[in-house]
Amino acid sequence: MALHNRISRKELKERILNDPTPRTTISFYRYFKVAEAEALRNELYRSFEKIGVLGRIYIAAEGINAQISVPTDNLQQLKDVLAAVRGLNELRLNIAVDDDGKSFYVLDIKVREKIVADGINDPGFDMSNNGKYVNAEQFNDLTNDSDTIVIDMRNHYEYEVGHFENAIEIPSDTFRDQLPMAVGMMQEHIDKNIIMYCTGGIRCEKASAYLLHKGFRNVYHLEGGIINYVRQIKEQGIENKFRGKNFVFDQRLGERVTDEIIAHCHQCGKPADTHVNCINDACHLLFIQCEECQKTYDRCCSEECRDFIHLPEDEQKEQRKGIDLGRNVFNKSRARLKNLTKS
Repeated sequence: MALHNRISRKELKERILNDPTPRTTISFYRYFKVAEAEALRNELYRSFEKIGVLGRIYIAAEGINAQISVPTDNLQQLKDVLAAVRGLNELRLNIAVDDDGKSFYVLDIKVREKIVADGINDPGFDMSNNGKYVNAEQFNDLTNDSDTIVIDMRNHYEYEVGHFENAIEIPSDTFRDQLPMAVGMMQEHIDKNIIMYCTGGIRCEKASAYLLHKGFRNVYHLEGGIINYVRQIKEQGIENKFRGKNFVFDQRLGERVTDEIIAHCHQCGKPADTHVNCINDACHLLFIQCEECQKTYDRCCSEECRDFIHLPEDEQKEQRKGIDLGRNVFNKSRARLKNLTKS
């Protein structure tokens, strides 16, 4: 059995889009010691391929991080596979909030140095010394206290389309940049209750450990992140303090939590919170675009890209040579910071 995909992603995408089989989108993670990451990778690939799992999974010495979809009828088989792995017993699975099952088209399992790139090189850092978990009800209670600070440990483009009431944004492109920024920004609040949150819990759990490592004392993190919070408030009928859309890292690019649209189109400024990638293969900028601008710009981020996609294909290919897109994300947070610096 091949331990990697041999079919083109385009073909796999078409297969899933045309497949009527109900699928469920799930995310999960756990920090635990993995002795043989490559062996675990191969074991999971074999098991997941048999039951139709698709998605993106990272394995490292520090644990596992996964965003996947599985045929709904095979959900119990997925649980059985995970339960058989030492260290993954009683694993919490975050079920997607707003899901059509078309979130992933291929199975990718990769061994990485870390499951979350954090830039931490301090040998004294102990991931097991993390903040206290809080559930949705506890989160709401703590945030009603004026001595509580709520920190969003997601990227600027995630915060832009949805966040908790009064949450502080750490305006950065990467998690590794956010960690020292959060420590610096929170120095004046070192004696207050600090609650950290993210999409599914993996980043805020590490961030809570990092703040404790840096001398903070009353540090909490939202168990299961926004995804688990939304599930709990719906099941328990309690107040929802999240506003807007929850950005997710799959084909959906977002889960609708409330009807409020708190972001704006990056082209015309009208209320909008739909993230798209510029269809110009020489760009692929991730940005927010309203339906009207989508038509005006032919699903591109600019007039330049719109003109480019109408060039002959050979000319497009020639001009794309040597282009490194890197982290091509529209960054309004940096623009705001520059304006604040100038004022």
